[in-house]
Amino acid sequence: MGELEIKQLVDVFELTPDILFWIKDRDSRLVYANNAYLEHSGFHQKSQVYGKTDKELFAPHLALQYITDDRKLLQGELITSRLEMNISKNGELGWFSTSKRPLRNKNAEIIGSYGITRHFQKSSQALANFESIRVPLEFIRNNYHRAISLNELAELSHLSVSALERRFKKQLAKTPARIINEVRLENARIMLVETDAPISEVAYKCGFSDHSYFTKQFKQFFGFHPSKMRDQIKANQSHNNFLKPSAI
Repeated sequence: MGELEIKQLVDVFELTPDILFWIKDRDSRLVYANNAYLEHSGFHQKSQVYGKTDKELFAPHLALQYITDDRKLLQGELITSRLEMNISKNGELGWFSTSKRPLRNKNAEIIGSYGITRHFQKSSQALANFESIRVPLEFIRNNYHRAISLNELAELSHLSVSALERRFKKQLAKTPARIINEVRLENARIMLVETDAPISEVAYKCGFSDHSYFTKQFKQFFGFHPSKMRDQIKANQSHNNFLKPSAI
């Protein structure tokens, strides 16, 4: 397949305003982004982002997550339909589904990465899928700081526990328990960046009763201990001139 054919395939993503699409090289520099990506991220021209890294484009805590993802992708790992609670371009929290893949050349060598993100409230098909689990997801988002049982979620959804778990696995490829854990961790990350609260307090306020368990889960999910992430982000903040509120 030649460059022209590849460009035509990539340009298809300009026809999908509800899907953000991007391509990066091995050094995590952006080499392509569709217009939906630009609009969501607060940029107007592709020249503003091409050749730039996430550290140059986004707030430190977001850049750190993207860089961690890129490292995994360059090792051949996949990210599939990851549910994320991020800030949309209007400043409101919203649900997003993100998938990322290694980019390989004709010799199957990894030369970069690419990914897509869908905002549930924009994509009609995604929204239809989201509606079937909207009630329990919104409940998790609003109550992550306290204990949440599967029986409670099932009752709210008018489903049995087994039916609820099947629905989550079908739409998100994750169990309700895993979603609860990830929402707590995402909120803990935000709190680590935006406050100086002790890590034990962050853990407690985000629904983790055991500090050591929180630290273990946080490192497993983000690739960093909570204290290391906080220190690294704060050390980098003064060097970042392109802080953006939106996330991918």
